[in-house]
Amino acid sequence: MSTDQRISEIVNGNDVVLFMKGTPLFPQCGFSSKAVAILDHLGVEYASVDVLQDQEIRQGIKSFSDWPTIPQLYVKGEFVGGSDIMMEMFQAGELQQLMQDAEVKTA
Repeated sequence: MSTDQRISEIVNGNDVVLFMKGTPLFPQCGFSSKAVAILDHLGVEYASVDVLQDQEIRQGIKSFSDWPTIPQLYVKGEFVGGSDIMMEMFQAGELQQLMQDAEVKTA
């Protein structure tokens, strides 16, 4: 299975996925930590992928989304953005609305 296929399965197999450095309990960068804090505040269920554990995914996700940085958030198979975009959307109420519209389960 190609890296793109693996990423596609992860993205499409979960309502919300955060590709990040580290884990939700132990984020390995400030941006990943911020992304986790936003999702935890929203109280939604999400899967996480630690790109530090898989170099193929770490490189592949950047071309998959055509986005150069990590973390990356996907909701219902759609790329949303990184931590800065997540924060802007959260502060504007747009991320909460997106989760509601996508009928994402709460944790």
